[in-house]
Amino acid sequence: MTEKLWIVDDDQSIRWVLQRALEKAQMDVIAFEFATDLLRQLREASEGEFPDAIISDIRMPGMDGFELINEIHKLYPDLPVIIMTAHSDMDSAMSAYESGAFEYLPKPFDINEAIELARRACASNQLPEKATDDESPITQQEIIGKSVAMQELFRTIGRLSKTSISVLITGESGTGKELVAKALHTHSPRANNTFIAINTAAIPKDLLESELFGHEKGAFTGAQAQRKGRFEQADGGTLFLDEIGDMPAELQTRLLRVLADGEFYRVGGTQPVKVDVRVVAATHQDLEQHVKNGSFREDLYHRLNVIRVQIPALRERGEDIILLLNHFLAQASKELSVDQKSLNEDVSHYLQTLNWPGNVRQLENASRWLTVMATGHEITLDDLPQDLKSSTGDTNNSWKSLLHQNMMQRLNRGDKRILDEVTPIFEAIALNAALQKTGGRKKDAADLLGWGRNTLTRKLKDLNISESTKSELDKDV
Repeated sequence: MTEKLWIVDDDQSIRWVLQRALEKAQMDVIAFEFATDLLRQLREASEGEFPDAIISDIRMPGMDGFELINEIHKLYPDLPVIIMTAHSDMDSAMSAYESGAFEYLPKPFDINEAIELARRACASNQLPEKATDDESPITQQEIIGKSVAMQELFRTIGRLSKTSISVLITGESGTGKELVAKALHTHSPRANNTFIAINTAAIPKDLLESELFGHEKGAFTGAQAQRKGRFEQADGGTLFLDEIGDMPAELQTRLLRVLADGEFYRVGGTQPVKVDVRVVAATHQDLEQHVKNGSFREDLYHRLNVIRVQIPALRERGEDIILLLNHFLAQASKELSVDQKSLNEDVSHYLQTLNWPGNVRQLENASRWLTVMATGHEITLDDLPQDLKSSTGDTNNSWKSLLHQNMMQRLNRGDKRILDEVTPIFEAIALNAALQKTGGRKKDAADLLGWGRNTLTRKLKDLNISESTKSELDKDV
């Protein structure tokens, strides 16, 4: 049976491309410019004309995508709606999912992905009816990114937004694991209850048990009163356990019991304490390897790793670097009550070539440093802190680093066929250096470069070495 798709987008080019692609995939497609027109036809449609799914833009004149999906679900709660938008940020993604969208499709989209989503939406037209009165407010999150990797992260958070399932967040240090944990809590059924975060690596081993599970009065020296631990404080809410890979073995056993039974004993206690806590754990370590070498319990690993959320490193989402920098510069200017600094073009290109081993945290710190230390309103290369400048200590690596930076700058500018321009420059520099080394002796210079004498002569002509340079160096001693 042919799937029936309706599309609404005020951008004629988007409608045309999407309709053409879906029809090529053997789907029956009707396109609308305005949401009100689609809604009117939906109300008037007979059984045979009814769509299997709808694809809608968010920002449109008149009725927007969120208003449309709300009206559609009042009439037909089971009808899948895919929301697409060019304004692909965290709030847009979460708003799409929380409004009841089947899926979120950021622009520009891959045609094959759009077709696959459309097919899945049509195939799922027997979804259970959604509640219409669940309109929890959207909390502003500082998870920023327009890259493909970040859009997938937003989608994952959206899919988990109505569950209390355990999640393991993995990613390098500084990628924003706690922000993701907070977003998972904020957009979950537990949002009105407590979110507690604890870094298990930052608390001494002897104190961590009491910190997590609390203690009774007199349980140890200094325990002058009963104290609730983090699990009790997070009852009904979410407990975020950061750096779970550093948890001592004996506490791993206690944590496993809480996850399995929902109860534990305070330190020194004899009565079990029952709690309802969603545990979100995070680590930058390879837990699978820890399991193999016996330093992390396999059964606990599987309890935590029900759903894994992988946060991309900053170097894997280079297109987000300037977006993040401008955000942090604006944030720092407000905090410090100073004018916001801006990046000149050279700085923007250069910063996108760096590896950022400290990830988003390093980027945020750099933004604060530049806000305080940059002398002018516009940030130049000279204003960068030393740790962001190329190291000149290792000549062998520094020229490669500089070449890499130059390539990235050209690519970021949109240059094409860059080797056509760069290769002659490289050869000219090498040729001049060899001639300088040999005092202008062409045969010796050719030997150093691995060329024949005729090749060197041809290169001198092809590379347009100046006549003065030629005459100076044209010595065949």
